[in-house]
Amino acid sequence: MIRAVIVDVDDTLCLTEEASFALENEVLTQMGRPPMPRALHLSTWGESLLEAMPHRSPGLDVDRFAALFPAMHQRYLADGKLDVIPPENLAALDHLVQEGRTILLLTSRAEAEVRHLLEPDHALAGRVTGAYHQNNTRFSKPDPRVFDELLTETGLAPSQCVYVGDSPGDAEAAGGAGIHFIACLQSGVRRLDEFDPRYVTAAVDSFPGIPSVIAAF
Repeated sequence: MIRAVIVDVDDTLCLTEEASFALENEVLTQMGRPPMPRALHLSTWGESLLEAMPHRSPGLDVDRFAALFPAMHQRYLADGKLDVIPPENLAALDHLVQEGRTILLLTSRAEAEVRHLLEPDHALAGRVTGAYHQNNTRFSKPDPRVFDELLTETGLAPSQCVYVGDSPGDAEAAGGAGIHFIACLQSGVRRLDEFDPRYVTAAVDSFPGIPSVIAAF
């Protein structure tokens, strides 16, 4: 039985690549640097932000970018431009919770980028019980050990979990850990043929299809 559904955030729970592209370019402009092209952002999408930025903007002062990013991030959140979770995705989470499944987040984001999702007044309150990110995991996707802390702290067996994500790296991490993987293709950033089929248990065109797929495991 699947006891826990582990969900990636970006372009899985909510569609964020395009908004993140605009946000990061605003910070680069603030620094007096040229904007990155969209193709470059897409090619590095899924990497943690501060690891990806030197590739997205060669020669970047990463420390200065990191210092300027939080204020812009908060502005995007306040303006409703980032991390907007569609009602139908919340309904899908409700369905899973009603079935007795635990919902956890596992993302490449830093703690500061995910903290607002766990606030008691956020829409995810009562649905998501915890989050694993750069600051409380020793490893990063696609390393399967990214799930070590989650499995240890929850006492769950890999076979009792399913990870829902949008990238081949998500699939590789889950498969290497012995965790079922559902490819969520709603963002259109990835195609199913880009995933190693050894690691993909199932695929959905949109997030609301997840409960019925899990029910069929």
